[in-house]
Amino acid sequence: MAVPKRRTSRARRDKRRTHDSIGVSPRSKCPQCGAPKLPHRVCGACGSYRGREVVQTDED
Repeated sequence: MAVPKRRTSRARRDKRRTHDSIGVSPRSKCPQCGAPKLPHRVCGACGSYRGREVVQTDED
Protein backbone atom coordinates (compact mmCIF):
# COMPACT_ATOMS: atom_id res chain seq x y z
CA MET A 1 0.00 0.00 0.00
CA ALA A 2 1.38 3.42 -0.96
CA VAL A 3 2.06 5.79 1.90
CA PRO A 4 3.48 9.32 1.55
CA LYS A 5 7.09 9.52 2.68
CA ARG A 6 6.95 13.21 3.61
CA ARG A 7 4.25 15.44 4.98
CA THR A 8 2.63 17.72 2.39
CA SER A 9 3.67 21.30 3.10
CA ARG A 10 1.14 24.11 3.55
CA ALA A 11 2.36 25.82 0.38
CA ARG A 12 1.95 22.70 -1.76
CA ARG A 13 -1.45 21.95 -0.24
CA ASP A 14 -2.69 25.50 -0.81
CA LYS A 15 -1.40 25.58 -4.39
CA ARG A 16 -3.52 22.54 -5.12
CA ARG A 17 -6.60 24.18 -3.55
CA THR A 18 -6.41 27.49 -5.45
CA HIS A 19 -9.13 26.52 -7.94
CA ASP A 20 -11.54 25.11 -5.36
CA SER A 21 -12.98 28.41 -4.12
CA ILE A 22 -16.42 29.62 -5.10
CA GLY A 23 -16.28 32.62 -7.42
CA VAL A 24 -18.31 35.80 -7.18
CA SER A 25 -21.54 35.56 -9.14
CA PRO A 26 -21.81 38.07 -11.99
CA ARG A 27 -24.14 41.04 -11.60
CA SER A 28 -25.96 43.01 -14.25
CA LYS A 29 -28.13 46.12 -14.21
CA CYS A 30 -31.89 45.89 -14.55
CA PRO A 31 -32.86 47.73 -17.76
CA GLN A 32 -36.08 49.00 -16.15
CA CYS A 33 -34.90 50.42 -12.82
CA GLY A 34 -31.09 50.12 -12.92
CA ALA A 35 -30.84 48.03 -9.75
CA PRO A 36 -28.18 45.29 -9.64
CA LYS A 37 -29.59 41.81 -10.27
CA LEU A 38 -28.43 38.32 -11.17
CA PRO A 39 -28.60 37.48 -14.89
CA HIS A 40 -31.61 35.42 -16.05
CA ARG A 41 -33.53 36.23 -12.86
CA VAL A 42 -36.49 38.47 -12.03
CA CYS A 43 -35.44 41.87 -10.69
CA GLY A 44 -36.09 42.06 -6.96
CA ALA A 45 -36.60 45.82 -6.99
CA CYS A 46 -39.16 46.27 -9.77
CA GLY A 47 -40.28 42.67 -10.49
CA SER A 48 -39.61 42.81 -14.23
CA TYR A 49 -38.03 40.21 -16.48
CA ARG A 50 -37.20 40.72 -20.17
CA GLY A 51 -39.10 43.98 -20.43
CA ARG A 52 -42.38 43.01 -18.81
CA GLU A 53 -43.60 43.00 -15.21
CA VAL A 54 -43.74 39.45 -13.91
CA VAL A 55 -44.10 39.96 -10.15
CA GLN A 56 -46.25 42.60 -8.47
CA THR A 57 -44.19 44.83 -6.16
CA ASP A 58 -45.20 47.44 -3.60
CA GLU A 59 -44.39 50.73 -5.29
CA ASP A 60 -45.66 53.90 -3.63
